[in-house]
Amino acid sequence: MLLRIFKGTDPGVILLIIITLGLLWIGAFTNPQSAGPFIYETAPMPLYSLVKYFLAGNHIAGTIFTLVLVFVMLFLISGFNTAVFFINERTFLPVILYLLLTAVFPFNQKLNPVLPAAIFLILAMMRIMDAYRKQGIAYNFFDAGILISIGSLFYANLIWFVILLFVGIVMLRTVNFSEIALSLLGLITPFIVVAGFFYVMDRDLGLLLSDFTDNLFNDNSVYKFDRVTVVVLIYAALILLISLGFLSNQLNAKKVKARKTYFLLFWAFGISLVLYFLLPSVSIEMMWLTGIPSCYFMAHYFVFVKRKLLPEIFFTGLFVMILLVQILNIF
Repeated sequence: MLLRIFKGTDPGVILLIIITLGLLWIGAFTNPQSAGPFIYETAPMPLYSLVKYFLAGNHIAGTIFTLVLVFVMLFLISGFNTAVFFINERTFLPVILYLLLTAVFPFNQKLNPVLPAAIFLILAMMRIMDAYRKQGIAYNFFDAGILISIGSLFYANLIWFVILLFVGIVMLRTVNFSEIALSLLGLITPFIVVAGFFYVMDRDLGLLLSDFTDNLFNDNSVYKFDRVTVVVLIYAALILLISLGFLSNQLNAKKVKARKTYFLLFWAFGISLVLYFLLPSVSIEMMWLTGIPSCYFMAHYFVFVKRKLLPEIFFTGLFVMILLVQILNIF
């Protein structure tokens, strides 16, 4: 029932998504989460530090700002598929699935640097895919490099997603030095601008470098998983694995651009998992990034699987369980 409703594309579905957003974010206002001793809070990157300065520690303002960014992110999630059309069907399912996946951790529903970084990541992926069959030198990779770099000035670990630039060049283009050089130039440009600002303002450049390396490699606060969250994560992971298996069997039947888009998403998904399991500086905030490819994989499964009952059970179960996580957070 729920899946059939959310698979629609009429304005009523948009209204239901907004209502769902409200239900999943009530707890962010009624039971606000503390910033916590995470490295990105104690040694914030320059752009995130600027956001924190303007919000001046006002929790309500910070949560409202974050909610606005969520709306922007949901718009981009939908827009990516609309622009590239890799799911091969107009659907709002990636939007609701991203909303659900990122609501698994109520602790993340507060001002944080990863959500703005996620916005820059998906914009970068859109620019990369726009280079498909472009004649001459594709400056898209310069743009994508700038976007990833700006995002890393909010959340330092986004810098590792620079791998997507080179994956895109190899996958979409005839590899040439110019596009590789442009990618690297785009990547370093925002850092040069920030370093120049620090120099002009007589700020400590050593502190900037120290904060950046700390955000990349220092131990972060360990998140304690409660039992309900563990159950929900296992359930969501099961759906995701089934979705990945289903997509793998369907890939060869996809159009070339759609297939390459999924390959780019596979890389983004893999990078996020490697960062979570290998880097001590990465914690549950990575869900804002992992959720991007995951919502598309799961949406593809729910749209194209021929069985009706099992996907309906999967989707409804996920919806109810995440709603339960939010209810328990409030009470």
